[in-house]
Amino acid sequence: MYSPVEVARCLKHRFDLATHPWGRPGRRQLAALKDSQRGRRCFIIGNGPSLRQTDLQKLRGETTFGMNRIYLMFPELGFHTTYYVSVNYLVVRQCAADIMALPMPKFIPWGTRRDLPSIAPDTIFLNCSCPRPGFARDARGPVWQGATVTYVALQLAYHMGFEQAVLIGVDHNFVTQGPAGQAITSQGDDPNHFSPQYFGKGFQWQLPDLQTSEVAYHMAKEAYAKDGRQVLDATVGGKLTIFPKVDYDSLF
Repeated sequence: MYSPVEVARCLKHRFDLATHPWGRPGRRQLAALKDSQRGRRCFIIGNGPSLRQTDLQKLRGETTFGMNRIYLMFPELGFHTTYYVSVNYLVVRQCAADIMALPMPKFIPWGTRRDLPSIAPDTIFLNCSCPRPGFARDARGPVWQGATVTYVALQLAYHMGFEQAVLIGVDHNFVTQGPAGQAITSQGDDPNHFSPQYFGKGFQWQLPDLQTSEVAYHMAKEAYAKDGRQVLDATVGGKLTIFPKVDYDSLF
């Protein structure tokens, strides 16, 4: 159960997002995106080391969701993802200028708006302030983060109506250990992602909560299945066991 203070906070953020000049365009964009991709597939790109074993050039022409610091890979790829998602407050605050410079629709939390140097026209704010566990079939309402941005991307893909969502680079495995959700500052190169500079020296980030993210992934699997849709896991060597595995190269 939630206290009256928590409920009031959720209602306030939902109200502000619906009426604030910065929030209204994003809600209109979310309305336009609702079920706009029925029958299509998308790829949700995680940031694990396995991306270095994945031929990402095959994604040219595919609809893709990139997350957090995936943009570090854009120069060598020669293209960028279709959409961008980041919902961790530490990531958004430290990378705000980079995020606002990205040339695609950007989904970020409404609660980070004051940390942004400017608001790009294609910024779509999400209500991530209410932590009630669940799967949002309509992203115009509160969206539970499920301890991983990948879960938010899965909810956005469902909102847009994608028939099939394919995960890649979701290794679900971290070398760095510690209490789930604890904020730490990196002391050197990042061994947990595709680039040593991803959360490099001096970057603040939160240790993963794999148990909560697995709860969330089960919710996503059930929601997709109930609507006759599917989430597949094409991560090379990934440790996640919830979604059906598929060979990445066989998808093309």
